[in-house]
Amino acid sequence: MQLLIKQRIFSWGDSYNIYDEQGNVRYTVKSEIFALGHQLHVFDAMGNEIGKISQRVFTLMPIFDIEATNGIRGSIQRKFTFLQPKYEVDYNGYRVEGDFLGWEYDVYQACSVVMHISKQILNWGDTYVVDILDPNDEMLGLMLVIAIDAANCSNDRK
Repeated sequence: MQLLIKQRIFSWGDSYNIYDEQGNVRYTVKSEIFALGHQLHVFDAMGNEIGKISQRVFTLMPIFDIEATNGIRGSIQRKFTFLQPKYEVDYNGYRVEGDFLGWEYDVYQACSVVMHISKQILNWGDTYVVDILDPNDEMLGLMLVIAIDAANCSNDRK
């Protein structure tokens, strides 16, 4: 299955629409405008909150906590590097490898690829394509991609 994540460019704060393969809005992401750091809320198509991504404030490098309504919790931390961004992921047993700077990377669970993420260029706002092998990983993978995007945006602002 495939998801298309499109950042809404004419909105206050970070917000995204996530579309399925048929072009239907499957999820939305909205940020808290006056919060310290990124505070992103993920909603399903019916408007029910299914997760939250929160930036820890007062840290040297960006750290984001990911929590879902089903109890899955974890974090992603950007590591200090000079050239290519690297992340430490402690979330659902995932390991992330690839070219974060060019936004081509794979997410592994144990030795198996569970999803591939790529950034589309020449679009207004950030646009990502997420290929997910198992539909059960859809929501968790979506939240990981949003957290990595927020970590990249946080680092760009420093």
